[in-house]
Amino acid sequence: MVFGKDVVIYDLDDTLYKKTEYFADILDRVMAEALVFDLGLDMDVEQAKKLVTESYRIYRDGGEIFYKGFGIKPKDLFIAYHKRKPVEKIIPYDNLLAKIEKVPAEQYVFTASDRYASEKILKHIGLYEFFKDRYYSVEDFGVYKKNENSKVYNEFCKKIKVDPKDCVFVDDSYSNLEFAKESGMTTVRIYYHNNSAKDKKYIDYAYKGIESFLDNILEGKAA
Repeated sequence: MVFGKDVVIYDLDDTLYKKTEYFADILDRVMAEALVFDLGLDMDVEQAKKLVTESYRIYRDGGEIFYKGFGIKPKDLFIAYHKRKPVEKIIPYDNLLAKIEKVPAEQYVFTASDRYASEKILKHIGLYEFFKDRYYSVEDFGVYKKNENSKVYNEFCKKIKVDPKDCVFVDDSYSNLEFAKESGMTTVRIYYHNNSAKDKKYIDYAYKGIESFLDNILEGKAA
């Protein structure tokens, strides 16, 4: 068990691989290119990229400014962005699988990446065989983000036939954890610099990087 719970659910992006400023900047450009080249947004890529970065800062979602102000549909950007996502530039953790295999709980992945990108990422970071048939995308539930309400978390738990109260949800994005907590889950924030966001009432635990969380479990400190 982990924190007295039988199930651990991980976010994928920036949680099961390390978040870097370099890769985040690449993704901002990729989203801008999807907006301009694939969805016909009437601005140049550099302008779009600045707005993507601003949108993440304000809304924790790179597309929100475009949904609100430019008539872009979340589903359209979701599809276009993930087709362009440069999975090969992700740097995997060393020996992460060996640690995950020892976690004394049932484990799943629930991600805001689409299934196509999720499979590619899991293969690239060496976790696909472990999570095969146990990873889900928001698109499996007909939505394209995790930070709107708790409904998708409840639907996810129904899908895997568990009570949210028996689950630990692990995510780098505190805006997602707010709704995981609302559904009844125990929440774990993965952070990388000095902003643990542990002061937020819906975050139960915070760890600097996924490895410190897993090490805590394997050392028996999160039973």
